Amino acid sequence: MQKKLAVAILNWNGRNWLEKFLPDVVQFSQNADIYVIDNYSTDDSVEFLQKNFPAVNIIINDKNYGFAGGYNEGLKSIKHEYYCLLNSDVEVTEKWIEPVIELLENNLSISAVQPKILSYHNRNYFEFAGAAGGLIDNLGYPYCRGRVFDDVEEDKGQYNDETEIFWASGCCFFIRSKDFWDQNGFDARFFAHQEEIDLCWRLINSGKKIYYTGKSKVFHVGGGTLNKQSARKTYLNMRNNLSMMLKNLPFPQLVWVILFRLCLDGIAGIYFGIKYGISHLWAVLKAHFGFYGQIPGTWQLRQKHQKSDFYQSKWLIFKNFLGGRQQVTDDHR
Repeated sequence: MQKKLAVAILNWNGRNWLEKFLPDVVQFSQNADIYVIDNYSTDDSVEFLQKNFPAVNIIINDKNYGFAGGYNEGLKSIKHEYYCLLNSDVEVTEKWIEPVIELLENNLSISAVQPKILSYHNRNYFEFAGAAGGLIDNLGYPYCRGRVFDDVEEDKGQYNDETEIFWASGCCFFIRSKDFWDQNGFDARFFAHQEEIDLCWRLINSGKKIYYTGKSKVFHVGGGTLNKQSARKTYLNMRNNLSMMLKNLPFPQLVWVILFRLCLDGIAGIYFGIKYGISHLWAVLKAHFGFYGQIPGTWQLRQKHQKSDFYQSKWLIFKNFLGGRQQVTDDHR
């Protein structure tokens, strides 16, 4: 009998991650069907799964579509009511599923949910990619409860709540399958990075809610595909962030925010070039031209309605770097 939830792990040459973390997923996910979507790996991931995890369903993509396109392709074959998109480098814990499904079952307006995401290597601290739920400021900078830019907080129980957020992390992303496909899934042009923020923004613009629950927790290694100092990651984050804003910002704010961000990105490019090397400055320039090339297609994807009160903080970059702000506070605005 098919279960309501499918846990879907996108894999690309991640045999070592599967060997390390898949046993716990199997042990603690008795109420779900487990799938591995192989994104055209060149290692022995598929053979390893077939030999050691015969109960795990395997879907093989015909090429590497990236994170966004890889899930879009693989999920076409999965017909469950709920999806959990789970990174291969995530350690799940006992009863990690139940609080999330309870939220979804009890409130039909909630489309997506994420658990508390802690660092695998520094287990008392939140992890960069999601922490205790994603937020965004008025200039389109994503941040999290528990993480502002590169500063992460220690988990002292301050985010043990259940609350509405702006975006749920793609490293452990629960979503109603109907809502995923009603939005045509992830924007495959993004390839990787910020595609889950874009999807959550589209869901919010369509009247849905995104939630966080501190009753469930997982531990994320992070950087399994691209580390924080990767110029490729700089390129994807900046290009995708600009395209996401063009698609989702309400028109009165659209022009000035993007123009302002293009200027700030130029300053950031110089900073990255000094700190990480010239490849990062070049990545910012390429990101801008990549964004310009996507403008016609992005404009066609704009929805009829965009919420004007989308943000939870104003001028976050100035508060953080000029004012020394290190943590998220209750007075977001």
